[in-house]
Amino acid sequence: MRVVDFTHFIAGPFCTMILADFGAEVIKIESPDGGDGFRQYPPHRDGEGAPYLWTNRNKDSVALDLKTEAGRQVALELADKADVVVENFSAGVMQRLGLDYAMLRERNPGLIYCSISAYGRSGPFADRLGFDPIAQAESGFISMNGRSDDEGMRAGSSIMDMATAMLSCNAILAALHARARNGKGQPIETNLLGAAVNMLGNFHMGYLMSGVSPKRFGNWQVTAVPVGSFATSTGPLYIACANDGTFRRLMRDVLKSPELADDERFRTSVSRRTNNEVLKQIIGAALSQGAREDWLNAMQRVGVPAAAVRSVGEALDSDEVRALGILGEAEHEKLGKIPNVGLPITFSETPMRKPAGAPLLGSQTRNALRRVLDYDEERLVQLAAAGAFGDR
Repeated sequence: MRVVDFTHFIAGPFCTMILADFGAEVIKIESPDGGDGFRQYPPHRDGEGAPYLWTNRNKDSVALDLKTEAGRQVALELADKADVVVENFSAGVMQRLGLDYAMLRERNPGLIYCSISAYGRSGPFADRLGFDPIAQAESGFISMNGRSDDEGMRAGSSIMDMATAMLSCNAILAALHARARNGKGQPIETNLLGAAVNMLGNFHMGYLMSGVSPKRFGNWQVTAVPVGSFATSTGPLYIACANDGTFRRLMRDVLKSPELADDERFRTSVSRRTNNEVLKQIIGAALSQGAREDWLNAMQRVGVPAAAVRSVGEALDSDEVRALGILGEAEHEKLGKIPNVGLPITFSETPMRKPAGAPLLGSQTRNALRRVLDYDEERLVQLAAAGAFGDR
């Protein structure tokens, strides 16, 4: 499967990276003048930015100046050979370039064309710019996060971009499956705001049924008790007792307080929610008297879900993460071996591609055009003279 990738930053590139990991040939079209803006985001090693390396492994970078007729013509010919085109430009850009779905469909009727935007490609907000934290704010997500006595907080990572990327990838795979049955391509649209609303989880349904917006509850959960963070003598841990059975094991087998397991104030999920503050104080007082590792060992032995509250570094160095097999290395054409975090997916018959580091800007331009479009050296020289590759 061949994907021609007109994306930048996170939502689009993360989508096409998943497809590349699955084995697709992904040709990333970048401006010769700096390329994907995500290349400039820190931290850098020898000029290469970690954020760009994260979202662009297993791709070929082709540098084309789409403002020139020669560059645009090359892009059209690549799209002619594509199964999928993905773009996340601002509204109207692909139309102005003559690379919108209506144009490409005439040349390639079986094309799957995925357009990723902030607010959708139609409607009153189609022209409005938006990024991940904007979607977090407008969806209500920020209002839900943080302590109850403080302002709402955004998630640290760009989770709405990543959610949109995964939805887009799923939609592309579904469209390819449909095409295999009926032979027809189709346009697909996804957007950040819609993904963010879906990422509200059960809380959007709660509002629609009750008319009451959820309040911030910090590290605690209001629908199941006790679920939250507790201090120990050697650092915080997080417990998730999502049902009555788990709560009883916590009381009887870990805290050695069987009388609390059958206490009418705490015996059921409903009664625990009603007496949440009292229960948190009781559990917190008990856990503060012991070391975190001792408590975690005791909980894990009897089946109480619990974990240390870790830093990113502690998490990546942990036995649990390393046991998943997702941490490894990729070979980069400039940096040599670089760290790599793979997708947590295993196929028994069709293993994912061995990771290759994200490409240098335009480093595969000529090779990709020879391979995909059968350009000879004379044609490449003509294109370069016509400005198709910028100053490269």
